[in-house]
Amino acid sequence: MNFKMIFRVFLGLIIFNFPPSTMAKTIDNLNDQRVKWIPFSDQVMGGISEVNFFEKEEDGLSFYHMEGNVSTENNGGFIQFRAEVKIEDKNYQGLKIKTRGNGEEYYLFIRTTKTRLPWLYYGSSFSTTDQWQWIEIPFSSFKKSEGRFSGFLPKKFDIEGIKSIGIVAYGKDFYADIDVAGLELY
Repeated sequence: MNFKMIFRVFLGLIIFNFPPSTMAKTIDNLNDQRVKWIPFSDQVMGGISEVNFFEKEEDGLSFYHMEGNVSTENNGGFIQFRAEVKIEDKNYQGLKIKTRGNGEEYYLFIRTTKTRLPWLYYGSSFSTTDQWQWIEIPFSSFKKSEGRFSGFLPKKFDIEGIKSIGIVAYGKDFYADIDVAGLELY
């Protein structure tokens, strides 16, 4: 065997043993990979929740900060920041978020090509602590939203159909305070 043949065999083994989806794919790290986050609240539908969203830095770490009062008055109950994304590999297992917060439960909401109405999404919860941590949230844990027209949504979503990801404070009266320093696919 000549050197070129050995190299091709070796390269082939690497490619077939390590498909791209076994590696984490960064969605946003506030450095060289970023998406445009848009904050909004239930005020878009008559609610009274208030959202504050900005970028901060602490001890050399950049992160997004969302805080505000979540109120269920006037049929409201959410604040969030959301970004459009495009995922081109369906073999990822879930999302990984680097976060800290005030100990409350928060959600990741995924909107897809099938969630055409504004109140339709797939969601999964996670809890924060006051320490930075990476939390893995498998796609299998996301449940479709309930309510009007949710019966038309499939129980599971197509990963390549994901259009946006939102970090959401939702569903009860509380003061939201969450930081996010990274979001990845795994």
